[in-house]
Amino acid sequence: MEGLKLKQIQNEEALIENFCQDCRLRGMTEESIRRYRSSLKIFVEFVRSEEISVQDVSVKILRDFLHHIKYERNAKYKTIENYFSALSALYDYMVFEDFASTNIVLSFRKRYLKRYKDGYDDPERKLLSIEEMSRLVNSIMDPRDTAIALLLAKTGIRRGELLRLDMDNIDWKDYSITLKPTPKRSNRLVFFDDECAFVLKRWLRVRENLSPKTRALFVSYQSLNRLDRNGLYTAIVKYAKRLGFHDAESDRLEDHFGPHCFRHWFTTWLLRNGMPREYVKELRGDSRKEAIDIYHHIDREELRRAYLACIPKLGL
Repeated sequence: MEGLKLKQIQNEEALIENFCQDCRLRGMTEESIRRYRSSLKIFVEFVRSEEISVQDVSVKILRDFLHHIKYERNAKYKTIENYFSALSALYDYMVFEDFASTNIVLSFRKRYLKRYKDGYDDPERKLLSIEEMSRLVNSIMDPRDTAIALLLAKTGIRRGELLRLDMDNIDWKDYSITLKPTPKRSNRLVFFDDECAFVLKRWLRVRENLSPKTRALFVSYQSLNRLDRNGLYTAIVKYAKRLGFHDAESDRLEDHFGPHCFRHWFTTWLLRNGMPREYVKELRGDSRKEAIDIYHHIDREELRRAYLACIPKLGL
């Protein structure tokens, strides 16, 4: 009996590693793969406690797992969604490899997990007004942190996209940035305005005096190497907390302000200021799912003018 259990554990560990290798072949980032692996290991431990294999999971087991992470591990909604996103991807892989007949997680997610992010509507995430965003960025005295906050707000790029930026990704001639390739993004070109240019140039003067060890746009003050995810998160949240925009003790998503809230702010205020939806999609780099998107070309200069007309000014 112990030998069978050991074999099952080895098989499931091999399954996860093979799945992660498949994710790499499909172009997923190492950070996404790391999150998938972490979620799947917790799921496998739960399944083992029920004395069944991953291949024998039923809807009842999925319900029990949802109850476990929601009420026993006190996971927040976004974390729960991440768990089941990883599970759905795993079972999709298992179906492809003929290890399972159907992806049982698909119908389960549809029934039990409310998807709050349809299109651009994200009612649970914190949305600052233009005046509140102005207060936030103007309250930051550190040149690096000001540049980070303003660049996130003015471009709507993701945290990982900002962290991968190098000095030579900026085109000062037309105030644009070419992002590094990523599976999540279609359009890699974003623009910034004169407010953002001002704080970026101020940070670059400070950065030059630091003599960093890297060409990364944003560096850690301690290591002088590329700033990491935790460093960026801390650089943003401490200022939001000081102004009452972030409550770490609350379970409600709308009481938290993190790096992704800038993307929500960017999207919402461009739309409210009249930018056409297809232009917003282009600047966000959303994946093109409809065939018509392939043939709809947006002129770069037209997009830049529309951006400058609609991006809010924050009074720097």
